[in-house]
Amino acid sequence: MDMLLKRPVVLGCCLWITGYALALYSELRWLNFTTSALMLGALIVISALRLPFRQPLCALLLVGAAYGYYQGADQRNVTMLPLAQQQQSLDGSEVTLLGRIGSPVTVDGDRASFTVEAASVRFQDTAFPLGGESVQVSLRLLEQAQQGVASGWRRGDALTLAGTLRSPSPARNFGGFDYRRYLRLHHTHWLFSAKGVDQAQVEPAAARISVVQLLRWNDELRGNLSRRMDMIFPAPQAGFMKSMLIGLTDDLDPERFQQFSELGLTHILAISGLNIAVFLGVCIWLMRRMKLTQETYLLICIGLLPFFILLTGASPSVIRAGLMSIVVLLAARKGLIKDILHIMALVAWIMLLWNPYFLLDVSFQLSFLVTLGLILGVQRINELLQPWLPSSLIRNSASITLVSQLVSFPASIYYFNQFSLLSWLANAILVPVISMVVFPAGLLALVVGLVYVPAGQAIGWLISWLNELIFWCTDKLQQLHGFKLIWATPSLAWIAFYYVLLVWIYWLWWRLSQTSSTMYPIMLEVTPNRRRMNLPLWLGAALFSFLALLVMGYYPERFSHTGLVQFIDVGQGDAILIRTPNGKHILIDGGGTLTFRKPGDGWKARKDPYEVGAKLLVPLLKKRGVHQLDLVVLTHEDADHSGGLQAVASQIPVKQFLFNGTFKPGAQTAKLFETLLTRDVPLMPAHVSHWIQIDPQTRLQVLYPVGSNEQRLEIVKEQNAQSVVFLLEMQGTRWLFTGDMEMESEAKVLAQLRDHPDLLDLNVSSSGSRPMIDVLKIAHHGSKTSTTQEWLDYWNPSWAVISVGAMNTYGHPAPAVLERLLNEGMVVFRTDQMGEIQVEVRPEGLFSRLKLSGS
Repeated sequence: MDMLLKRPVVLGCCLWITGYALALYSELRWLNFTTSALMLGALIVISALRLPFRQPLCALLLVGAAYGYYQGADQRNVTMLPLAQQQQSLDGSEVTLLGRIGSPVTVDGDRASFTVEAASVRFQDTAFPLGGESVQVSLRLLEQAQQGVASGWRRGDALTLAGTLRSPSPARNFGGFDYRRYLRLHHTHWLFSAKGVDQAQVEPAAARISVVQLLRWNDELRGNLSRRMDMIFPAPQAGFMKSMLIGLTDDLDPERFQQFSELGLTHILAISGLNIAVFLGVCIWLMRRMKLTQETYLLICIGLLPFFILLTGASPSVIRAGLMSIVVLLAARKGLIKDILHIMALVAWIMLLWNPYFLLDVSFQLSFLVTLGLILGVQRINELLQPWLPSSLIRNSASITLVSQLVSFPASIYYFNQFSLLSWLANAILVPVISMVVFPAGLLALVVGLVYVPAGQAIGWLISWLNELIFWCTDKLQQLHGFKLIWATPSLAWIAFYYVLLVWIYWLWWRLSQTSSTMYPIMLEVTPNRRRMNLPLWLGAALFSFLALLVMGYYPERFSHTGLVQFIDVGQGDAILIRTPNGKHILIDGGGTLTFRKPGDGWKARKDPYEVGAKLLVPLLKKRGVHQLDLVVLTHEDADHSGGLQAVASQIPVKQFLFNGTFKPGAQTAKLFETLLTRDVPLMPAHVSHWIQIDPQTRLQVLYPVGSNEQRLEIVKEQNAQSVVFLLEMQGTRWLFTGDMEMESEAKVLAQLRDHPDLLDLNVSSSGSRPMIDVLKIAHHGSKTSTTQEWLDYWNPSWAVISVGAMNTYGHPAPAVLERLLNEGMVVFRTDQMGEIQVEVRPEGLFSRLKLSGS
């Protein structure tokens, strides 16, 4: 606290952030810009009059002013369209959008995406003004030639475009990515989709000096640099170098990014303080060789930094590093540099005033957290490590790595839900090589290549050898699967306890180091009348508490003994996650993205297409702390059930894999089975069997396919009729999972059960009032090809769940199926209307939780 009181800017910034945090988790609508200004005025008056208790009063007023400022900004972040029109006529309607292009146009396969600063939207004969509101546009390209047309559009061009206006979708799964919230934080409230460039009328912007024109020139410069880097660096590495040098990630290999992410190396691929430091170091070194004075080269560097920030994409991390560098250089030029902590607080305050939503940006949070940790912690940890690490070089490297890893750990697992125990090793080895060699050499290759391409290519060729060595290292580290840990998203209370314990451990360690040279027992006298503190004992208790906290974070549901079945909304497909009472995890199918390509449509392929497994399913499993899947059941190999399992098998350990014993020819299925075999996952063909025990309270029995237990793989193209059907019993409840089975398959199962009545260990009461099963997963997304009346009569379920995509083109679920379910008096759940459906098994019965329709 004394440190904060001596640093008023730091204290003020902390109080301002506190006000923002309170505004995030509460709502006092009477606090707004006006009340914020009044509170700031009162603060100035109280400070000037030096009234009693002015410090706590001013602190409260500053927190209140921040609360009002954030809420005032948030209240203004609304669409300009009238509310009635939003809800009734415009959402999902065909309209004409008028405005100007407000971002670079990104062309990827058959899609062009950009934002439009919309002046108005025309609906039928009525035009609604939007006043420059940002609208996200997705334009589907119908011919390959349209790629060139869309690529020729530039920021600032006037645009008239006919298409469909929609409201962004909220998160459809618990803990899932909320696209509506993401766009709102970027002041965007509408999505606009159109087909073909023929729907657009584009007029180039007039060439005049303005902010838009400057940004347009910057876009063209970044595009030219990108094309030149394609010429300088080998094709597999150009995307990597673009990300590191100019912040362009469009061409970065998604698998390489995933690899760096798992090893905690994504900060290398994002422009941040490290890049700024190297850039300034190279500039200063060159200007010193040119015999420029210190005042001159510092002034030149200050002028170059805004240009560098824009050139590298102006992300929150590079803005933070750039602004801090500008303030430091100005202070150094005037000889006023004293306290880097003050500078950091000042930069954070400026950024939060400019855009309060920066507080919610992961790059802003990580950038300031790590910087704060390095400022406050490295020197202190250095002193503590001195007795064990006499070498200053090794000690400095260890201190920087230790501090950055410990400080960033909670934010990393909160946002990315993974941590590699080899992260410290990867950072210690690779970061110095990349920052001190690859990045400066890459800048040199780019500068030389702008003058003479072959010379730049020669340097790029040398860099490629070093990059290959780096990639070899990351490949080997990533293959050590046992060191990758998956963490459930921690609570804010857990994060707070983490930092409190971390500070406590440091304080105890420091006090111990201060007294360790004495010959007396290590005691700390708190007061003359109380017992003395045994420092080693307290340090041991603090370390034990810290380890206990980590265990609680890693196993957040360790003491939960209820079963949970989660019907995840993956669109038109199936993905069901089951957590048993003993903490086992079963995944039934993995969803998938359906693609339809004709010969000659290769140009439509996207560099990083949306894939359900990688973009939706795997992040959800990680957020829920699924460290491994004890059993994966693939009911059949159609893409909407199997497609997402490739990402699952690549990133999450699988203990056993149950499938229908057939093979559907195709590259996707072949890759999945190859991945499973490479990872030594046992493959179990399904056949009618007795109960398989999962844990003491959970067991399952395969009912279909009906066949022999031969280890023979049959090639089957039409997979629906081969779907694995099985019965699950958990804590006394019974569930029937049916894949995409059809009427013929239902008839075979019923015939098998009638011929072998002792096959199922299920009893129905003599009155017949007790249902045979509790929950039925409706087959084939509610298609009319299954769920016959005979099937329903036999099983007599209480609840029915239909996994089906919203606004699907197949007409699922079929009206006849819905009518049969309702006539039976069942409770019907649908993912298209309710989002994710969770059913918890408690001693009192079954309890449902719906993402989009309350509890």
